[in-house]
Amino acid sequence: MTEFLPEGRRLAYKENTAALQSSKTLMQAAVSGAILEASCTVCDAEHNMHVDLGCMKGIIPRSEGAIGIESGKPVCFKITKIDETGSEPLAILSRKAAQEEADKEYVSKLTPGDIIGARVTHLEQFGCFVDIGCGIASMIP
Repeated sequence: MTEFLPEGRRLAYKENTAALQSSKTLMQAAVSGAILEASCTVCDAEHNMHVDLGCMKGIIPRSEGAIGIESGKPVCFKITKIDETGSEPLAILSRKAAQEEADKEYVSKLTPGDIIGARVTHLEQFGCFVDIGCGIASMIP
C-alpha cells in the first residue's frame, strides 16, 4: 500500500532516490504507478512547475499541478510519460494524479478520531493550514 505523506517527507526515502537515478528507473516507477517526489526548480509564467529529477528535467503542466508553487518546494507526482523527442528527455509529471490517488485511497477513508501525520504549511489568525498527504491541504481551526 502506498504511504501518502505530506510533501517534503518522501525526498530522502531510498525508494524515491532510487527511482530518480536514470530514465530506466523512472520508467519502472511510471509503470508501477509510484508516487515520487523532487524539488520544483521554478514555476513559470504559465504556472507549469519545472522539476529537477536528477537524471533529467521534468515538468508538471498547469493542468496537472497547482498555481503558486514556489521554487525549492518539494512536490509529489506520478510520471505520466517520458518524452524523448527533443534533444534531452523530458518527464511529463502529474501532481493531480498523486493527489487524486491520495484522496481516494487515504483521505476518503479517514474517520473522526484518526491521528494522522501532517506538516504545517502556514498560519492564519483563524487557524493552521496543514498538508495531510501529497500536498492535500486541510485546516485546523
